This record gives sequence, structure tokens and C-alpha cells, in this order.
Amino acid sequence: MEAPFEGDWELFLAQTSRWMDSPEIEPEGRGVVRKHLERIAGAVSKPREDWLQENFLVVELNEIQDEKGKLVSAEELLSSRRDQIVQLIRGEATALARSTTDRLLEGSLSYYPADLLVVGATAAMVYDRVEEAGWTIQILEYAKMQLLEFRYYDNFMTRVLSDVYNTLDRKQNLLLSRWRLPGEANRLNTTRLDVMDLTERVDNAVKFVSDTFYARAYRLAASRVGVAGYRDLVEKKLETAGELYGFMVAQFNEARLFLLEAAITVLCLLDVLLLFRGR
Repeated sequence: MEAPFEGDWELFLAQTSRWMDSPEIEPEGRGVVRKHLERIAGAVSKPREDWLQENFLVVELNEIQDEKGKLVSAEELLSSRRDQIVQLIRGEATALARSTTDRLLEGSLSYYPADLLVVGATAAMVYDRVEEAGWTIQILEYAKMQLLEFRYYDNFMTRVLSDVYNTLDRKQNLLLSRWRLPGEANRLNTTRLDVMDLTERVDNAVKFVSDTFYARAYRLAASRVGVAGYRDLVEKKLETAGELYGFMVAQFNEARLFLLEAAITVLCLLDVLLLFRGR
């Protein structure tokens, strides 16, 4: 969703702050997505209604000129408008503390003298020509999409692990319950492998970015929006699922070994009885 704007920095800051807190954006965005889903309904299987959402504002500035008509460089923009830039990506109407400003500007990126990227958790500022800015914004969108995917996998694995724990806690016949474990273990392991495959595809999908600047932009955006944190949660739950799979298989093997030993014992007793009867 795009909204063109022209004006001075004071009006610009007020407008971006309003956009970040606007309650109309979410329902408007959902409406747009629903229209797209209706168009591709034939290609979508098992659509979900409980959508995850992430709001992210990208402020795009194109080729600012000074009073003499000279193109303002990234260094000049950071030097003269550092407080306003931080306000933009935080949605604040007033200037922030110097320590906060310095921390938020630590990850700013530039490739040419007249381009600049500053990324925050909920917003980013892109200063570049229109064509190049479009590519950078796509990288930001991809990082945000990854965050949504890992959030979904995190919730999904939480439900899967909860179901497994409930299965293990059921008060049933010990032997029969262990005999059912292979089916539960196979379902758990299949789910674990599917999520591992999906997360690997998410990682590999960004490897097409061969440009050094865009690769750095992606890493910066992913770290600032929280992709790494959710990925770690998913990895830990996948590890837990692997441990549960091993536990369930071990429990089944113990039950199978017990039955085998019991069967051997019965056969031995039968041999003894037949031996005595033969005498």
C-alpha cells in the first residue's frame, strides 16, 4: 500500500507517525489480500482464516536537492537530519535521546554516495533513485515475509508438541499405549522433516541475491525485524521434536522387546511341559 507525499520535514514526520498508528491500515490491507485470494482461489489449498500480520512502514525518499540544486549525499543527509531519520523509523513526533539515535543509526547502509538505507523494527527509510529503491524495498518485504513464515512455524510446532505431550500423558494401558507410539512418532517425525525442509527453502531462497549491497541489506533487515529470534525458537522446537521422536521409538522398542521376551519365555515353558509329558 503506497501513499505519495510532498512537504517539509515537520509535516513528513507528523504524517509518518499517523500512518504507523492508523487503525484503518489493517482492515484495508486485509481487504486487498482477500481480493487477491479470490483471484487465485483455484491454486490455494486449505486457506486459513486466522492470519498472522506484521505492519511495516517504508519511507522512500528520492534524490533530495539542496538550495543550490545539488543532490544531497547520504553523508550529508545523515549529518543534517539524523534526528528526523530516527523519528521516521520509530514513528515518533519528538526527537529521541542521542544514545537511542546512535544505536538505531549503527546499521545504516550506503553503496553509492547518494543512497542510504536505515532499518528499524517496524519501519525503514530508503534514500535512492526510484529504480534502485524498488529493489531495496523488495528485500525489506522478503525479510518481513520470512518473519511471518517463522512465526507461523513457531505457532505450528507449539501445537504439534502440545498434542504429543497430551498423547504421552494419557492414562491408558501401558503396553497398548506404547504399541501405538510408532504411528504417533512417524507423524511427528514427518511434520518435523516438513518444517525443516520449509525452513531450509526459506534460507536458500535469498541466495539468489548476488549483489553485495542487497545481501547486506537483507542481513540488516532480517536482524532488525527479528527473523533470527523466531528462527531460533523454531530450531529449538524442531530439536525437541527430534528428542521426542527418539523417546517414543525407544519406548516402542522396549515394549516390543518385552513382548518378544515374554513369547520366548512361554515357548520355553511349553517345551518343558511337552518334555515332561513325553516322559
